[in-house]
Amino acid sequence: EVQLVESGGGMVQPGGSLRLSCAASGFIFSSCDMGWVRQAPGKGPEWVSFIDADGARTDYADSVKGRFTISRDNAKNMLFLQMDSLNPEDTALYYCARKGNGRSWSALGEYDYWGQGTQVTVSS
Repeated sequence: EVQLVESGGGMVQPGGSLRLSCAASGFIFSSCDMGWVRQAPGKGPEWVSFIDADGARTDYADSVKGRFTISRDNAKNMLFLQMDSLNPEDTALYYCARKGNGRSWSALGEYDYWGQGTQVTVSS
């Protein structure tokens, strides 16, 4: 059974940082591209970031580019999202997601398994 369990969310002041983690199990993590998706209150889900199976290629939504960094540890089956310079618009439920075999890594429909999410709140 595929399981993705996020952690590391919380409340932080504007300008602060958080590091999200995702523990993966039930599949060959090192063979799968992964991503992060978020959903802000009252809005639809938004793709945030992508990383390929060996970590060589990454991509980010324009809204987080230069502030967020995605990484992975294939030996530990872990995915990470380092979030710096956070602002209130980053407030959302953040999901770790496994990407399927489609070609687009920014399309939400390409992600076949999602975790339960971890809440990030940016507020003064």
